[in-house]
Amino acid sequence: MNSSIRAIIRACVAPKHILSAPGGIWRAGLAELRQRSAGYRESGAFLLGKAIGSRRQVLQFVYYDEIEPHCLDQGYVIFDGTGYGALWSLCHKTGLQVVADIHTHPRAAYQSSSDRDHPMIATRGHIAVIVPDFASPPVRPVNLGIYVYEGEHRWQAIEKKAAATFLYVGLWA
Repeated sequence: MNSSIRAIIRACVAPKHILSAPGGIWRAGLAELRQRSAGYRESGAFLLGKAIGSRRQVLQFVYYDEIEPHCLDQGYVIFDGTGYGALWSLCHKTGLQVVADIHTHPRAAYQSSSDRDHPMIATRGHIAVIVPDFASPPVRPVNLGIYVYEGEHRWQAIEKKAAATFLYVGLWA
């Protein structure tokens, strides 16, 4: 019953969102990305949660360098894949799935050629979120780069004005 009331309220508050996260989880995750970036290097995480139809709810951040310790050593993310075993094991243990990934950039939240050519999860529909300024506050949806993987190294960029309806962060996530 409680989840159905939440779903009704969410449908009224954020009717078109695809990706959602409770405010506390989102803010804590961004704070941790900011700390791991230390103002000079990229950091990132897989976003674990639940997929309900086409919507995805973020419930946990799994930081790249926790499952692949040296992936941030160059100042940008080089994830060679050795951490995927630990990621899939965690998904199996928690019953969650990867619903998106997120990483920081030094300035604007654009998708680099490396980001385009090397998706963290190369599955159609996967969402990649890029956070500007190493996740320094304030971080608003309109400032994020949000991209949906279409396959064959093609991505759909979510327009800045649509970001607020694509991503919902708040109590009703």
